[in-house]
Amino acid sequence: MTDHSESGSEVPSAVHVAVAVIRNDKDQVLLTQRHPDSHQGGLWEFPGGKLEAGEGLVEGLARELQEELGIKVLRHEPLLRIDHDYGDKQVLLDVHCVTEFAGHPAPCEGQPMRWVSLAELGDYAFPEANGPIVRAIVGGHS
Repeated sequence: MTDHSESGSEVPSAVHVAVAVIRNDKDQVLLTQRHPDSHQGGLWEFPGGKLEAGEGLVEGLARELQEELGIKVLRHEPLLRIDHDYGDKQVLLDVHCVTEFAGHPAPCEGQPMRWVSLAELGDYAFPEANGPIVRAIVGGHS
């Protein structure tokens, strides 16, 4: 993970991504699998996606979760921000815990989806930028 704040400027080419940590009443988190043809394809991730031009974080998070999972975000809170450089792509992840939503999550885009216990998260391969998210939620900081 790289921190661009020390240099006084964010990397302009970074892709800004809204990410959701969604838990159910069994304390499981929702994971989806990236399409094989996408960047970091085949890896598991927390739902969300890149913000559109001019779109705010809250609006982007709501739109992505509606499109991907068919749910409406009712309540959320920030968890962390991650700047990460993959070499071929830079990302800024704005991660929020979705604490209340309407609807039943379903994979609207045909992507594999699973509810996973915190103890099972280590069994899944994630993009490197997701490491701090896993550590934060397993450590109980969410």
